[in-house]
Amino acid sequence: MSRLSVNINKIATLRNARGGDVPNLVQVALDCEKFGAQGITIHPRPDERHIRYKDVYDLKKVVTTEFNIEGYPNQKFIDLVMDVKPEQVTLVPDPPGVLTSNAGWKVTEQKDFLNKVLTMFKEAGIRTSIFMETDLEQINFLPNIHTDRIEFYTGPYAENFKVNPEKAINEYAVAAGKVAEFDIGINAGHDLDTENLAYFKSQIPQLIEVSIGHALISDALYLGLEKTIQTYLKALL
Repeated sequence: MSRLSVNINKIATLRNARGGDVPNLVQVALDCEKFGAQGITIHPRPDERHIRYKDVYDLKKVVTTEFNIEGYPNQKFIDLVMDVKPEQVTLVPDPPGVLTSNAGWKVTEQKDFLNKVLTMFKEAGIRTSIFMETDLEQINFLPNIHTDRIEFYTGPYAENFKVNPEKAINEYAVAAGKVAEFDIGINAGHDLDTENLAYFKSQIPQLIEVSIGHALISDALYLGLEKTIQTYLKALL
């Protein structure tokens, strides 16, 4: 079974829209764990438009599953991760101001920068992952990058799944086979939902973990958080 990490950024967005502490981010994280989630993911951004830096420290005190912090590795983010020391850090190439993560690293161009940051985190005992697309030029360069895992950007898969599932998954299956040859683990995330997750899992047997936020939290508005998490977990069996 692949593991489910719930991205709770959208809960923070809802809280910040009104001010105060409703919904309570820490309580939602605890509830996600209680309902079966095997990890909690957050993506703090410099403007703190959803996750605040204080949230990171509050969550670190209570999360008992895997704590995964995503973000662009500027100095403020690096300092935060080194201080908190989550179980996993996922590096995403999104500059300040971008709405959401929508591209993978060009590792052929960013080797020195990435390896400097990745080595620092690994020496601190933090598992590392980098956001990647299925471009085989970039995938084939991964032996030169000091990462434990990659996280596939699954936006294109989700977009094309409704039209042609077999075609949508093909590039991911090919790329996953290459990644596995390099003894690098595979995570995935972005626009995975109850319609496309089970098929993705069935075609990518190397899949270790998915990080899902927007779709899962949206589904929870209708189904409730507990039932929604159980639905996603079943899709990962």
